[in-house]
This record gives sequence, C-alpha cells and structure tokens, in this order.
Amino acid sequence: MKARQFLVDEAYRRIKQAILLGEMPPGFQQMEQDLANRLGMSRTPVREAIIRLQSEGLVEFRSRRGMRVLPISPDDIRDLYDLLICLEAQAVERLIENRPTKDQIAALEQTIADMEEALGKDDLERWAANDERFHRLLIEFCGNERLIRVARAIWDQAHRARMVILRLRPRPVNSATEHRAVVAAIRKRNAARAREACRRHRTNAKHMVIGILRDLRLTQL
Repeated sequence: MKARQFLVDEAYRRIKQAILLGEMPPGFQQMEQDLANRLGMSRTPVREAIIRLQSEGLVEFRSRRGMRVLPISPDDIRDLYDLLICLEAQAVERLIENRPTKDQIAALEQTIADMEEALGKDDLERWAANDERFHRLLIEFCGNERLIRVARAIWDQAHRARMVILRLRPRPVNSATEHRAVVAAIRKRNAARAREACRRHRTNAKHMVIGILRDLRLTQL
C-alpha cells in the first residue's frame, strides 16, 4: 500500500512540476498510456495523479482523450487573486489570534531580507521564490490545515501567470515595504491593520498582473 501511494505521489509531483515549469504548457494533451510511458510507470498511479491534479484545477481528464493542461485567462487570474486576498487576510488574523512566535516573525522577516538581497543582484527568480515563500509562510503559520490546502491549490494555478510576467513587470521595489507593513502589524498583534496590509498588497499585485496580461493581449496562459 505504501509503495503504491509513493508511486501516486511521485507521478503527481512530476506531472505538476512539468506543468509549473512550462514543460507541459497550457493546452498540452497526452493519452494516459503515453504519459505513463513518459514517467516510466503503470497507468494506475498516473491516473490517480491526474485525478488529483484535476481536483486542483490544473488539468482535465477525458476518456479517450487523456489529460489536457488547462489554460488560465486574465479573468481566471482575477478570481484566483480575489480568493488569495480573502484567504491571506483570514490567515493573518488567525495567526495573530494564536499569538505568533518569535521564530515565526523572524522567518517572515528573513524572507523579506532575502527578497531585497536578490533584487539588489537582479536575481528575479530568487526574488520571486522568496516572495512566494513569504506568502506561503503567512498561510502555513495560521494553523488551519483546510485553509492551507485550498491556498496551495490556488497558488499553483496562479504560478504560471506570475512566472510569465516576471521579467515584464515593473521592478518590484515596493513589495518588501508592503511585506514589512504586514509583519509590523503582526508584531503589534493589530489584526485589522494586518488584514488591510495583506489586502492592499495582494490587490496591487492583482491589478499589475492583469494589466500586463491585457496589455500583451494574452487571452490565456
């Protein structure tokens, strides 16, 4: 049983990674057996992995057509960011209710320092990784496992858009400042201010991403 679950998890991880890295771009389609051959596995764990990815909104599976990677439109991005705004605001309030530890605050502050260092070296990939880490920590520190699972699925769907516009967006000089505003409110246990700082930051990001996609006339990713 453990060996079977390992294979399912491995198939899920490898397919998902290929999607997020663009190796399986939007619209990519492959029959179940061909995908199993590609991964060097039997069809059963691959099918279960596809079903899992379908539940997360990354792919669709159709009998006799196989798996297809779903595209994302600017309207989809708007909806995803709206959900993230709500989830992060709730998570930061829950974090404050649970009394954040010094280690948690230090971890958030370290991601900000790492973002600034990466930006200073014009390493946008590293900047983006630490920016995403900051937001993941905000969610994970809240302690609500259901909220964490939902947020992770949304992040993965929005990830492709973030990477497409990474070098097209204005230089992200304000992100660290906006993150610090969130951490300052958490440190003071000011839930209302923390929620507002989260909402403002994510709303700014939403408008920026959607604006770039529309300026480029990208109807889907």
